[in-house]
Amino acid sequence: MALWRTSFAREGIAGLADRPRSGRPRTIDDATVQRAIAKTLERPPAGETHWSVRTLARELGLSATTVARIWREHRLKPHQTRTFKYSSDPELEAKVIDICGLYLDPPEGALVLCVDEKTQIQALDRTQPILPIRPGLPEGRTHDYRRNGTTSLYAALEIASGQVLAECHPRHRAAEFLAFLRRIVREHPEGELHIVLDNSSTHSTPEVKRWLARHRRVRFHFTPKGASWMNMVESWFSILTRKQIRRGTYASVPELIAAIERFVAGYNELAAPFVWTKPADQILAKAVKRKDTSGTEH
Repeated sequence: MALWRTSFAREGIAGLADRPRSGRPRTIDDATVQRAIAKTLERPPAGETHWSVRTLARELGLSATTVARIWREHRLKPHQTRTFKYSSDPELEAKVIDICGLYLDPPEGALVLCVDEKTQIQALDRTQPILPIRPGLPEGRTHDYRRNGTTSLYAALEIASGQVLAECHPRHRAAEFLAFLRRIVREHPEGELHIVLDNSSTHSTPEVKRWLARHRRVRFHFTPKGASWMNMVESWFSILTRKQIRRGTYASVPELIAAIERFVAGYNELAAPFVWTKPADQILAKAVKRKDTSGTEH
């Protein structure tokens, strides 16, 4: 600040202007930068899916360092991708409003449950014993494993308390889903039951529809097609996967089931509800397919 004051006192306003400084002169002009940006946004040569620093540098006759600097300054990251999916459900708006209403303002005296299945959970065992964590070294495990069978987990998350009701079945059919529904009804014998679930074929078979017609206090609320993320039990499945299944080792399916049951019991002791924060209008504002998306088929 003292230097600025001195310059102003000596030269007035002119003393505050930038002046040429020492250093290497600029060798890449704006036209070259714009050409690099435009080329980055185009498809690379046949046989490649995206530009790399070196392939674009060879294409434009620039150094890899220059291309990397241009990409960094203009936030271009051809090596990265992100996933998306727009729902094509013709009842999208009605379903989003319905489910958000259940989460944000559930019916008085009713119980809202999020129900889903995590199918084909594998009982995996490593081919060699796991090496324990040590100071400076992470847990060690072999990259290969043995498959010892699978199980399908059925779970119901109570949104008011965060409690989870879960059971495992060897198969994933309407029969197993009906058995789980009967357990839900036994566990909650009174009051309305509002069940949020996705559009799996096992949720709408004739047998399930007949059962639903006999149990008037149970109502299904289907998530939009392609939007099963609106089912909050998916968040609990993610926690289960990270904390138990992914790094667990199981010599048999019964051992896997016992580990899942222990995790559920421990989780319920400290369970807290998930908090839904997005109102329906915010979701719908992003759920409609934009017209500027690529026409590439996936």
